[in-house]
Amino acid sequence: MKKLSGAQIIIESLMAEGVDVIFGYPGGAILPTYDALLDSKIKHVLVRHEQGAAHMAEGYARVSGRPGVVMVTSGPGATNTVTGIADANMDSTPMVVISGQVATTMIGNDAFQEADFVGITRPCTKHNYLIKDVRDVARIIKEAFYIASTGRPGPVVVDVPKDVQQSEHTFKYPERVELRGFKPTRKGNPRQIERAIDAIEKSDKPLFYVGGGVQWSGAASELTQLARGLGIPVTETLMGLGSVPASDALCLGMLGMHGSYGTNTAVCNTDCLVAIGARFDDRVTGRIADFAPHAKTIIHIDIDPSSISKNVKVDVPIVGDIQSVLADMLQVVKGRESIAKRRAAWAKWHQQILQWKREKPLYENGNGPRPGGAVAPLHVLEELHTLTKGDCIIATDVGQHQMWVAQLFPFEKPRSFLTSGGLGTMGYGLPAGIGAKFAAPDRKVVVVSGDGSIQMNIQELGTAVQYGVDIKVIILNNYFLGMVRQWQEKFYQERYSYSAMSVPDFVMLAEAYGARGFRIEKQSELARTMKEAFATPGPVLIDVVIPKEEAVMPMIPPGGAMSEMLFA
Repeated sequence: MKKLSGAQIIIESLMAEGVDVIFGYPGGAILPTYDALLDSKIKHVLVRHEQGAAHMAEGYARVSGRPGVVMVTSGPGATNTVTGIADANMDSTPMVVISGQVATTMIGNDAFQEADFVGITRPCTKHNYLIKDVRDVARIIKEAFYIASTGRPGPVVVDVPKDVQQSEHTFKYPERVELRGFKPTRKGNPRQIERAIDAIEKSDKPLFYVGGGVQWSGAASELTQLARGLGIPVTETLMGLGSVPASDALCLGMLGMHGSYGTNTAVCNTDCLVAIGARFDDRVTGRIADFAPHAKTIIHIDIDPSSISKNVKVDVPIVGDIQSVLADMLQVVKGRESIAKRRAAWAKWHQQILQWKREKPLYENGNGPRPGGAVAPLHVLEELHTLTKGDCIIATDVGQHQMWVAQLFPFEKPRSFLTSGGLGTMGYGLPAGIGAKFAAPDRKVVVVSGDGSIQMNIQELGTAVQYGVDIKVIILNNYFLGMVRQWQEKFYQERYSYSAMSVPDFVMLAEAYGARGFRIEKQSELARTMKEAFATPGPVLIDVVIPKEEAVMPMIPPGGAMSEMLFA
């Protein structure tokens, strides 16, 4: 049998996994694999910074459901991906990072561009490998993809010394993976599922609280069927938005720090909270001691057993793949005639929540004119919805603009909202949007960013131009780090410590990269300019100036409970 180099084995293994695109940046220690890549059919996207490659892989994975792939060189090439790897780890995003490493004989000698990448990434990966023998390459690549995509998804690093890439061995890709210490539970325990349905049936005010795990499992359809079949309302985390169509009356929108009054009040009054693919993080719970204080039963469905009772003690844990568990729950519900008798009580509860939402709607007075004819963020999002008819993928950065999108844009489909939830990474949006476009070239992709966030990875506009990525970037520009300013205004006696932001001329900058740039300063310019920008093919950047006083409301103050929301 013909022998292949370790580099060729890497590429053959990636093709065996069905990889169609790699986001990367070449350098000395990974050049043998880049040379082999040139002879393959895999598309390579040359980024401008390795952090951008990691976020592109995240965006690709979030939209496609398959692991995104990154390829970088050793030392700084590898360490530049760490923020993206940590982001993927926090948000359960499957990713495989293949990094070059100095030759095995040089490891530990402080060789040129050497870094202990396995040691550096151990705390922020699901697993990582340093390959020391060419005979292990195919097996480890197979394991990396398996680990990244099964159980709770996450990033896996494969560090490959240069001499391993150059060594030769026969190639045979493994058909299956057997890892004694890693066998995720997919099927939920039937007795626990029965217990959960019992608790729901006995409750008067049940509430589904769903997170990103629903979308990773591909369980949005099952969740929607279950919610509609029972008539039980659903609230979503930042990562769960789109799990149930926003137009469905049962969909309450986002809960937590910037959730609506109606949604958070529902959490405060529910007597049976059903958490599905969510992890009770601090941005949802507020002060844990006062979270869901009237819940007699908390049910938690998750594929990751370590997430259950980690932050909030639960009464009915169900470990398993969410799609499988919800399918089983649907079968149990269908077999119980007694559940139909509860719908009247649950309908009354739902109406109560809708009444709370009407009492204090989001931005009740937010659509009024701004002084001097300035543009309000709400108007921008309304115009975006009009232009796209709501059918688009939105990638955001982190800050006020992120929360406005989460609060106000009605997502009808899963895998349509890409944002950095757990790590809160500024600079995520633009590269994630580019990655999303490679995963779904036929869908509209829009990036919503801020004047601070966009400058973190704005160089990836060059990547979008080079590859003709049809992406529209909207900057909500208030010449401040907006969320920092908001906190300084409300909690630091208006002492604006280093939050004012000097920005470039974004229109000229876009055009310097070869993209189109537009600027909007007045409400009267908004509809016409955005229409023109969205009709322009290729990468487009739209700089929208908004008042610095615009705030994200309501909000739970730091250390506060849901019942202590601030509204102004």
